[in-house]
Amino acid sequence: MLWVKSLHIVFVASWFAGLFYLPRIFVNLAMVPVDSVAERERLLLMARKLMRFTTMLAVPALVFGLWLWLGYGIGKGAGNGWLHAKLAIVVLVLGYHHSCGVLLKKFQQGAVQRSHVWFRWYNEVPVLLLLLAVILVVVKPF
Repeated sequence: MLWVKSLHIVFVASWFAGLFYLPRIFVNLAMVPVDSVAERERLLLMARKLMRFTTMLAVPALVFGLWLWLGYGIGKGAGNGWLHAKLAIVVLVLGYHHSCGVLLKKFQQGAVQRSHVWFRWYNEVPVLLLLLAVILVVVKPF
């Protein structure tokens, strides 16, 4: 089980690296002048490739997490509220990942109405979600 746990951690860290960087590309896209077509296309290409790669990293992270959940049999009985809270955070991370895909499509269509400042705040969401998940897993406060 330690191999599974190790692989889960590696893929989660890799998945989050993509979720940290993709919105930074969105910040840059939101700042691109209208007449800078080449810069916009370059950033869109980077964002598309990163989104695809980040999605591929999410799959094994989720599979190994499910394997751990089923393998350890955790979540049953008293004292496992931390796991339910962590699973709720996983759902929020999946929602955030999906919202990145939606925003990327809007950027491709030229339909984004948000400022670079909004994207700077949006970029902080996965940091907070990761912080909460790690605290729940390590501290197990309830």
